[in-house]
Amino acid sequence: MVIGIERDEEQAVSERESMEYDVVIVGAGPAGLAAAIRLKQLSAAQGHEVSVCVIEKGSEVGAHILSGAVMDPRAINELLPNWQELGAPLNAPVSEDRFMILTEKSSYRIPTFMLPKCFQNHGNYVISLGNVVRWLGQQAEAAGVEIFPGFAAAEVLYNEDGSVKGVATGDMGIGKDGQPTDAHQQGMELHAKYTFFAEGCRGHLGKQLQEKFNLREGVDPQLYGIGLKELWEIKPEKHQMGLVVHTAGWPLDSSTYGGSFLYHMENNLVAVGYVVGLAYTNPHLSPYEEFQRYKTHPDIRGFFEGGKRISYGARAISAGGLQSVPKLIFPGGCLIGDDAGFLNASRIKGSHCAIKSGMMAAESAFDALKASRGSDELASYPEAFRSSWLYDELHRARNFKPWMAKGLYTGTLMVGIDQVVFGGKAPWTLHHHHADHETLVRKTEAQPIQYPKPDGTLTFDRLSSVFLSGTNHEENQPAHLTLKDASVPVNVNLELYDAPEQRFCPAGVYEIMRDDDGSNPRLQINAQNCVHCKTCDIKDATQNIVWVTPEGGGGPNYSNM
Repeated sequence: MVIGIERDEEQAVSERESMEYDVVIVGAGPAGLAAAIRLKQLSAAQGHEVSVCVIEKGSEVGAHILSGAVMDPRAINELLPNWQELGAPLNAPVSEDRFMILTEKSSYRIPTFMLPKCFQNHGNYVISLGNVVRWLGQQAEAAGVEIFPGFAAAEVLYNEDGSVKGVATGDMGIGKDGQPTDAHQQGMELHAKYTFFAEGCRGHLGKQLQEKFNLREGVDPQLYGIGLKELWEIKPEKHQMGLVVHTAGWPLDSSTYGGSFLYHMENNLVAVGYVVGLAYTNPHLSPYEEFQRYKTHPDIRGFFEGGKRISYGARAISAGGLQSVPKLIFPGGCLIGDDAGFLNASRIKGSHCAIKSGMMAAESAFDALKASRGSDELASYPEAFRSSWLYDELHRARNFKPWMAKGLYTGTLMVGIDQVVFGGKAPWTLHHHHADHETLVRKTEAQPIQYPKPDGTLTFDRLSSVFLSGTNHEENQPAHLTLKDASVPVNVNLELYDAPEQRFCPAGVYEIMRDDDGSNPRLQINAQNCVHCKTCDIKDATQNIVWVTPEGGGGPNYSNM
């Protein structure tokens, strides 16, 4: 159950200080920072002052950013054409593409000339998105944007007419019992004419806004994947800067969507990761363990022999594509970036989509502010999206995920036809019919999976991995992983699905504990381990787990991720 502060709500709200801005942006990721920069660019170019504030729940800008990542520079070319002169950390142009289908003991490489364009990366860059975001933060601050890291937006504020007024940051210094401690600091209200929500995938407030304003009416359910990633320093002789390797197949069965990435960055660093679609059906499956198994493949493990793992992280990604993008606007605000589902699953890329969406929203808001408007709907933002290259790109990719839901081999064939024969412009659009939490079968209907024990050299357990993520939460605070009904984990999830939250969480947050004689099963939530991936909020079959914002500054502290 959710624990709250037991005191008069009106009194608590009246105590909060407030600050006024033209635009408040929730989330200092690529979408939020691109929007902030674009607003200030337009302000300077047209001589119309616009005040912009960005709040970020991570301890610093970039602390919670995790992505593969190969970056298409198209959007950043538009936002900051002189990014190279400004020192943007895009230092490893893609030098080679490899795509392999793995079996347990061997692999089959697909020739590059046979790959659809969506799988080709010529002209792109292998990057640390966290470092790119830190650099974007510097550009935003230099332009006059106020950025406040360590402050989590915990509540949407509304005007009397129902339009969004802004957000309130969460209180600091609330104990586990819900009472203020000696370190208590009241949250602050940030009011704006327009509020942009750029929280990333499955945004806590974005989820509420989609429900309140019925933004999902007429669109498909959003589909998600979980991406797990490690950063390795490998031997120089095994390193090839700019090498991009993708695989599909083993260790997943052919009916389960997923695959790997292996990207060679600069300085002998390699980013390796695994994505598993959260529409999987087997409750015994563990995305984390599948990732560890993948690294043992004979054609993969050689990259890491003699190397050292230096970081780990995980996050969910929105993969439903164009048909799952909700209505983007509501009175007083909008959704941008992965809060709206702007990711091209066929390209395994989203940062350029996020930047472009932030720019379009910023241009719409600037025109409105210049016309002395506020708190209305930014109708020109979705109109700009419909006529943009981003819409065209997502439209071409719209059938990728539905086809791949048919299985690896059928899906690969049909995606090839869709992309090569029709160029992504087939005269039909396939749809998603089930949300990810609806797809698990009962534990008795699924094949158990035996995962090997980690060796501590190439494969690792969850807790040692979480340690490398730099995750930390103030222990004396209400748990941010809440249950609607405390009886459901045992009576339903354990009974029917063998407690899959123990396996779909990549950080060891959920454990079924028992007495010494095996009786009295109960769920233990280790909230301090949470890396904020949101997978539990997405995949929980009963939708009983609700992720809410913890105290600002908590969570992972990713470096070079």
